[in-house]
Amino acid sequence: MRKIFQSSILLPVILIIAIVIVVILVKTKAPIEHQNASYPVKAVEVITIKKIPFRARATAFGHVEPATVISAKSEVSGKISYIHPDLKQGASIKKGTVVLRIEPTTFEISLDQSKAGLAGSQSSLTQLKVEQASTQEALVIAQKKLDVELKELDRLQVLWDKRLIARTSLDAEQKNVLSLQQSVQDIEGKLASFASRKAAMRAQIKQSESQVDQSKDTIERTEVLMPFDARIGAVSVEKDEYTPAGSILFEALGVEAVEINAQLPVQQFRPLVAAGLVNQTNKESINLQNPEHLQMALSNIQLEPRIRLVGDLASSTVWQGKLIRLSESVDPTRNTLGLVIVVEKPYEDIIPGIRPPLIKGMYTSVEILAPKKPTLVIPRKAIHQGRVYVATEDNTLAIRPVKILFNQGELVVIADQNQDVGLEEGEQIIVSDVIPVIEGMPLKPILEESYQQQLMNDALGEQF
Repeated sequence: MRKIFQSSILLPVILIIAIVIVVILVKTKAPIEHQNASYPVKAVEVITIKKIPFRARATAFGHVEPATVISAKSEVSGKISYIHPDLKQGASIKKGTVVLRIEPTTFEISLDQSKAGLAGSQSSLTQLKVEQASTQEALVIAQKKLDVELKELDRLQVLWDKRLIARTSLDAEQKNVLSLQQSVQDIEGKLASFASRKAAMRAQIKQSESQVDQSKDTIERTEVLMPFDARIGAVSVEKDEYTPAGSILFEALGVEAVEINAQLPVQQFRPLVAAGLVNQTNKESINLQNPEHLQMALSNIQLEPRIRLVGDLASSTVWQGKLIRLSESVDPTRNTLGLVIVVEKPYEDIIPGIRPPLIKGMYTSVEILAPKKPTLVIPRKAIHQGRVYVATEDNTLAIRPVKILFNQGELVVIADQNQDVGLEEGEQIIVSDVIPVIEGMPLKPILEESYQQQLMNDALGEQF
């Protein structure tokens, strides 16, 4: 009983003592120091925005085709008597070389016949001229005889009037005069016919000359000469084979130039045209139905095509080309426009194993570059849903919307600043990841000079 009483007294005492100790500790404790909280400083990689030389470019693809291709056809019928030893697929033959000959014997006989006919006609014309001269002389003699007889008739008429001669003498003289007059008329008629006879003979001579020329031309067509320096495609005939007129003999491919119909997406062509018109001072319309206007327009678009072989190990091999025309339509399936590029001298400066010739059928990429222009260009990775992160002068983060003109690979072309939209030259944009993104957060900018230099090289296309 005594223990219970003691416990009931001790517990309240202990509780009171604990409360007193806590109160003393609270009152004697030093006050809590308050610190101002702030965002941690974020290190970011930046580049300085400025207008740099930029070349708009796009890549198209197409196959190589010779600029000049002929399918030689036989212009005459006959047996092939000669074929050049190099008239084989893949061989090269110089301009002016006789590559094929058709047996000309039949045509030479025809030429001889035509020449004989011409000689006969010319001889007949000469004979006509001799006859005309002889007839002219006969007419002069007949006319003189007639004049003499007319005088004699007049004399006899006077004698008859005086009844000094018989009537029979006068009648006989009149018959002589009539006979001579008839003779003169016959000769004059014969002379008049010479003009038409000579005209007919001249026409016959002209026809004979045409036949001779035609025969000569036919004989010339029995020889087939190479019209230009060429590589040979398919050959369709053999020696001693009979070939009818109009049949294909062989295919020849010109080696002076090749063309590439490079297919470029339509949406990529407009930036090239806009960047390529470096000398455009107005917006005059162009009549593309006029060939001169079309060629002038293509000349004003100063684009530089660079050709490479697709899949070629020597990818550094580049051919320079020239845009000469556009295709007549847009491919509705792929929405592409054909740009016809010509490459001159594709068989020159060949280095075996390094620089091959451009051969028909090769698949190529055509990189088309516009002239360089000062342009605001930033990396694509600096764009975040149409905005860029700017490191301000006081080293804080600012979020800035920009107007994108077009994309080109990993580059983005943006418009100049317009009030509160865009970027100004000299500002620094962030090109590294920023997490989290809080406007106004403190930054520690680190200028990436090597990346900026790479950006300038990419803008000029020097990495290709």
